[in-house]
Amino acid sequence: MSKKHIIYRRSFLKSLLGLGYTLALTPRLVFAMEQSPIKKKIPSSGEALPVIGMGSWQTFDVGDDAQERANLLSVLQAFFDHGGAVIDSSPMYGSSEQVIGDLLKQVSNKKALFAATKVWTRGGKRGIAEMQRSMRRMGVEVFDLMQIHNLVDWETHLETLKTWKAEGKVRYIGITTSHGRDHGELEQILQNEPFDFVQFTYSIANREVEKRLLPLATERGIATLINRPYQGGGLFRRVKGKPLPPWATEFDIQSWGQFFLKFAVSHPGATCAIPATSKLRHMIDNMGAGFGRLPDTGTRQKMIAYYESV
Repeated sequence: MSKKHIIYRRSFLKSLLGLGYTLALTPRLVFAMEQSPIKKKIPSSGEALPVIGMGSWQTFDVGDDAQERANLLSVLQAFFDHGGAVIDSSPMYGSSEQVIGDLLKQVSNKKALFAATKVWTRGGKRGIAEMQRSMRRMGVEVFDLMQIHNLVDWETHLETLKTWKAEGKVRYIGITTSHGRDHGELEQILQNEPFDFVQFTYSIANREVEKRLLPLATERGIATLINRPYQGGGLFRRVKGKPLPPWATEFDIQSWGQFFLKFAVSHPGATCAIPATSKLRHMIDNMGAGFGRLPDTGTRQKMIAYYESV
């Protein structure tokens, strides 16, 4: 083990104790501490991002609740301690932006932060005001990624975002949807407009974007953020009480959560998955999917067949 790894392990252990972690150091956690996270490149720049990020829908909308915020602080710290970078939010998510911004002031080891949010309103002036408010709430002077949420007034906001990117107010621009009914319109937009990122739903049980959107993103050099990789928790209900396949360990998969996340991010067109959680143990498990080996094409087909058979 290198000196760098020893130092990292010591600092990691101190952070565990400082946050009151009660989890034992499993082989999986030791493995994660001794490896670098899997990363994929943003096509438009070549910048590399860890394949597992963090969403905040519902989970960080806790307002001023001190107990909930204390819990989320440990969740957020674990995210960075396990190599996390991409945090995705939206004005649509209630108090999430403000809570994230307040907690970011308290966490350590956050230099890798890749802050992403969205504009979710109509009209140019209202869009600018909303994005400026998001900057204040999250404590971010320059957002790494600003996205147009669910295609809302996308033509108006795209003109603003092009200007902001040129002026250095945002680093990347993107567009999102979580609705299959919008895929046709989104495809047309991506074919004609210069987006750096696109965000949509993808999971082992919902592979619709494999038909056109994932190939198109690859063709156009657009990075992808994968939302709802657990299908709102539905994937876990199907496999409850079922064993993982014995060959899962060949790809460093130790849980069903990691099985589902590694399936999503192993697609060649997928850049980063952003599962949301408010539970510390789930965050640590999620982050474990960002280490080790990713399934190859043949294994991905085995994963689908196994999931559909249970």
